[in-house]
Amino acid sequence: MNVLLVAEESAGVQVLRGLKRSSHRIVTVLTQPPTRGGGATVASVARTLDVPVLPSAAVRDPELAGFIAHHRVDVLLNVHSLFLVNPEVVGAPRIGSFNLHPGPLPEYAGLNAPSWAIYHGERSHAVTVHWMDPEIDAGQIAYEAPFDISEDDTGLSVSAKCVRHGLPLVERLLEVAIADPAAIPRLPQDISRRQYFRRGEIPDGGRIVWSRSARRLVDLVRACDYFPFPSPWREPLARLGERELAVLKASRTRKPSDARPGTVRRAEGDAVAVATGDEWILVHRVRLNGRPVPAAEVLDPGDRLADGA
Repeated sequence: MNVLLVAEESAGVQVLRGLKRSSHRIVTVLTQPPTRGGGATVASVARTLDVPVLPSAAVRDPELAGFIAHHRVDVLLNVHSLFLVNPEVVGAPRIGSFNLHPGPLPEYAGLNAPSWAIYHGERSHAVTVHWMDPEIDAGQIAYEAPFDISEDDTGLSVSAKCVRHGLPLVERLLEVAIADPAAIPRLPQDISRRQYFRRGEIPDGGRIVWSRSARRLVDLVRACDYFPFPSPWREPLARLGERELAVLKASRTRKPSDARPGTVRRAEGDAVAVATGDEWILVHRVRLNGRPVPAAEVLDPGDRLADGA
């Protein structure tokens, strides 16, 4: 099986390594150039494995379709690459082009599906392999793997679950493609249920609005949490006087509050209690003046946090 891999991030690295261990031939990898520091990238791993590399932006060029035909590519795999693939390129592989998407479709099309699922209070999520077509994340579904989301999950942990459950789907796709390409499922999406999340979309613009419910605020903090990696939603912001403050860790108490939202009171340990629109929440860790610190070091009883600007 001749595979062209378009890939980024940890998921791309793991798919690349899995393909290299298999009997499949990796024609080339399309990815971003390696960056300094930050661990292994798809580009750095590809070079270590002696796999040819092309710039990921090449997927936008219709001439890549000729390259695919010349090298008799059977399957194009898109794994966490955000470049829009040219329609001629999508249609060029002998069997088809497929995308590994970190969310259930059609409900979580677009970007940052793990974060949106947490923010919406979902208790389950899924990772999907679908046929690619010209509309983003709208192609027929080949395989899907559901899994649970716990109240302790973060954006990073749900993303990691998507990778863990998604890799076996890619393996299954390639196994079926070798045995009988016609047996690869083609389940149409119910477009009436489609939600599409765009680049730069963040609830409340990434601001803490203290009059929101405790569940909503804590879920926003969890959804933004990709520590130790940068968050695609940034860190949710509030204000302490004239200073900007990011809330890094928070949890619910389920204790009703009738105090003014944003009011701080004492709590045990390094956390402080802050009033929301319906409950007290515990704020465990914040970032102030660029430094992450326990909340109790910088917030005193009687302080009032304002909404992020």
